[in-house]
Amino acid sequence: MAHVLDRGSTVLRQLGGAAATALAFLAAAPVQGQEAFDRSRDRGSGVPASQFGTYIQRGQFFFYPYYEYYHDDNYEYKPQELGFGLDRDFRGRYRGHEGLVWLGYGIADGLALELEAAVIKAKLDKSPDDTSPQPQRLEQSGLGDVEAQLRWRWRRETEGGPEIFSYFETVFPFQKSKRLIGTPDWEFQLGGGLIRGFRWGTMTFRLAVGYAEGSPEPGEAAIEYLRRVSSRLRVFAAVEGAEDEFELITEAQVFLRPNVALILNNAVGLTSKAPGWAPEVGVMIWLDR
Repeated sequence: MAHVLDRGSTVLRQLGGAAATALAFLAAAPVQGQEAFDRSRDRGSGVPASQFGTYIQRGQFFFYPYYEYYHDDNYEYKPQELGFGLDRDFRGRYRGHEGLVWLGYGIADGLALELEAAVIKAKLDKSPDDTSPQPQRLEQSGLGDVEAQLRWRWRRETEGGPEIFSYFETVFPFQKSKRLIGTPDWEFQLGGGLIRGFRWGTMTFRLAVGYAEGSPEPGEAAIEYLRRVSSRLRVFAAVEGAEDEFELITEAQVFLRPNVALILNNAVGLTSKAPGWAPEVGVMIWLDR
């Protein structure tokens, strides 16, 4: 128990230091005499959702079906975690096709609920150095991760300081046997973030701490940029990851109608343990109450 508490304390200290740096940047007071502008023009007035550049207002319902492809020639895996005994890390060749549905609903002003579920087909070609009984090519398909999030806003952005929000995420242990494609145990993540609108775009900083396999661990951290280029287009960019797995993410949101957007997303691994390439395409639809 002591080592778990120590690890949790270390994680929280690291997150706290990064949060303090972000707060100092985002909370900078405006220059006296500077002309005021609409700091929410890139995003609107809703609660920030887990889907990039998406903000949920009270009574709004979001429906986002999308497809994601995974291409990784340097995929890190451990045969023991896949049910094949050997407790050692290897690098293999991974390919995956995933269909997902994400739902979001604005429960109240400043409070939103999300649910996401996936079906996936994946294959892993094991490393030549892997001597475990794992098949040379492991293929699995079926239900992927199923998760829910509660997201809330503590403070709206003002001229004097940033917007502050938090979120709590639960990943359900619905996939006990097919460990290549799903989660066998409960996983949790508690995080928060700061949002600040500037004339040149909107910046978001996020940090989280996770809990998996009986101990705390660093959750996701991200620096995000969002810009509404026109009434038909928003662009997004972020660096996101946890520990030694970070990705560069870019996205275009093309508004086909005021409540319908084509989402074109692309993620490229910045570190060797991050997925090599993961493009995504989908159509987001939202309805007001």
